[in-house]
Amino acid sequence: MVGQDFITELAAGGRYTFSTQDLVDRHGGSVVAARAVLRRLRAKGAIASPMRGFQVIVPPEYRVLGCLPAEQFVPQLMEHLALPYYIGLLSAARYHGAAHQQPQVFQVLVACNRPSIRCGKVAVDFVARGNLVQVPTVRFETPRGPLLVSSPEATAFDLVGYMEHAGGVDNVATLLRELADVLEPAKLAGVAALSPVAWAQRLGFLLEQVGAGHLVGPLASLVRAQAREYRPLVPGTTPRVAERSAPWRLILNTEVEADQ
Repeated sequence: MVGQDFITELAAGGRYTFSTQDLVDRHGGSVVAARAVLRRLRAKGAIASPMRGFQVIVPPEYRVLGCLPAEQFVPQLMEHLALPYYIGLLSAARYHGAAHQQPQVFQVLVACNRPSIRCGKVAVDFVARGNLVQVPTVRFETPRGPLLVSSPEATAFDLVGYMEHAGGVDNVATLLRELADVLEPAKLAGVAALSPVAWAQRLGFLLEQVGAGHLVGPLASLVRAQAREYRPLVPGTTPRVAERSAPWRLILNTEVEADQ
């Protein structure tokens, strides 16, 4: 039972991911033979393969899920791919206490677009942010090791910058209300320097809408200094006649209704 012995040994040492090459290196033989071993393990539900060449050991308590939870293998997958990353958007908001809506997918920010992956019932979406290595992150511990999550302030900016990945403007407003207690104005200003000015315009306006106007001073100063034109609150089609917010230089092309 080469394959079973191998994963039992890894799990006993606290390791729950491995590559196909790891199996070849440990027991010798060819890649073709290793893949046959892996097929048998997958058929038993003992492992799952979220990506070709990368395997996840599935403990009995996660057999119904068909995979480890995403936070328990994504960091190892990113290391395997040698890609910088951070957990962002709805997934990051949950780590910072904004749990109004449980995300259906695990959202990971990377430097370039990548296709989504599935592992059993676990779905992982990748969203591209070119300067992600500059974005501040917070380290969370999981049963399988550390996880890098965007800071509360970076999460707030990403939510307004990628509304299409965050459930739309109403859901973003709801999440910002829940995040407000952990946001710091100076740190918001720091992340603003890493983001398009239109994101600061939208974020400042939405924070005011949800009763967190005490946080927006630095953002308002930045918008006054840098915003050269009016931007739509929600990117996309803008009505010919729409209300405007002069302080934030925004075209209010939709009404905002945050959940209570």
